[in-house]
Amino acid sequence: MTAPPAATPRLLAEPAATHRRDALAAHLERHGPLPSPSPHALVAAVEAAGLRGRGGAGFPTATKLRSVRGRRRTVVANGAEGEPASLKDAALLACSPHLVLDGLALVADALGATDAVLAVPDATGLRRHLAGRTDRVPVRVVEVPDRYVASQETALVRFLGGGPALPTPTRPSAAGTLVDNVETLAHLALIARNGPDWFRSVGHPELPGTLLVTAGGAVAAPGVVEVPAGTAVRAALDLAGGPTEPVQTVLSGGYGGAWLPAAAVDTPLDHAALRAAGSTLGVPVLLALPARACGLTQTAYLLQFLAGQSAGQCGPCRFGLRDVATDLALIAAAAPDAHLAHDRVRRRLGLVTGRGVCALPDGAARLAHSALRVFGDDLHHHLTGRPCRGAAAAPLFPGVWR
Repeated sequence: MTAPPAATPRLLAEPAATHRRDALAAHLERHGPLPSPSPHALVAAVEAAGLRGRGGAGFPTATKLRSVRGRRRTVVANGAEGEPASLKDAALLACSPHLVLDGLALVADALGATDAVLAVPDATGLRRHLAGRTDRVPVRVVEVPDRYVASQETALVRFLGGGPALPTPTRPSAAGTLVDNVETLAHLALIARNGPDWFRSVGHPELPGTLLVTAGGAVAAPGVVEVPAGTAVRAALDLAGGPTEPVQTVLSGGYGGAWLPAAAVDTPLDHAALRAAGSTLGVPVLLALPARACGLTQTAYLLQFLAGQSAGQCGPCRFGLRDVATDLALIAAAAPDAHLAHDRVRRRLGLVTGRGVCALPDGAARLAHSALRVFGDDLHHHLTGRPCRGAAAAPLFPGVWR
């Protein structure tokens, strides 16, 4: 079958399959039958394609495939999406569920797995897509808690094993379990069909292929857009209809990400470029903050949310994040002791980073650091008792009030 044009949408090219009875037939008509590469050939193709995980960390997928140990092997498609601002995994599963299931089947065969799991917060409508498939390993669709840390891979594996959905220090691969984000698996299915050169024909040299990006905040058409990796932040927001009002900055990487400086809105969506700009790609989320809003107030809301999502297993996260959130709220409110709160925040952030089993405290600290840096002028006003006009505004972004 001829490979589809490289520049067209790849993962979101199919009409939404959620309510279609012929979803599998339409999928096969578009993509052709699932190939059966040898384990070595599949891993080699994934490595040549340069596929990196789309769940946030950006780890090379081929390296992850090679790392799995153990006699009884399990593969997990992670669609838990604990990041409240991200809609990409849900959009992908609604539009192209069979690409995800194809990727899961390919990895299960390559690893000789005995169990294959699709983990999602809401399985409504997904189980019916299993009918008619002839995969060697039947897929189990499992609903997982809809909490921030529950989507972390060690928490997911712990939950699937009958425990609480809380992170652990042990890597799943050491016990024979591979966890890959659903978007990663969908890309893998396309690489198996169309080859690594096709995959690399769009995107960034260090991050080939396309990205599913959730665009929100002050944009005309909030939602998920598919863009070549390396697309500028501004261009991705334009695909979501562009700004509806003046924008002062953009939050990149979700609630565990960082605010971009206003001059950095043309930064490419790439791990290295965003890191150099003081932010992160993380889970690709771009939230446009309107100029009328107070960035310190909105960050305080986000920190309160993140502190409430702590698993409570690590002291610096359990207590440190709560204290950081409290102090940021004092700064945002221009409280009389805001100066003292500011000093405490600076000190406590250094005690939180790198001290948790999962990445929650690191992400929260990164967000807080970026707010103090990017909103420096506003910070001065708040510390001198002259808060922004938007300091008393309600939360602008999803999830923080739930």
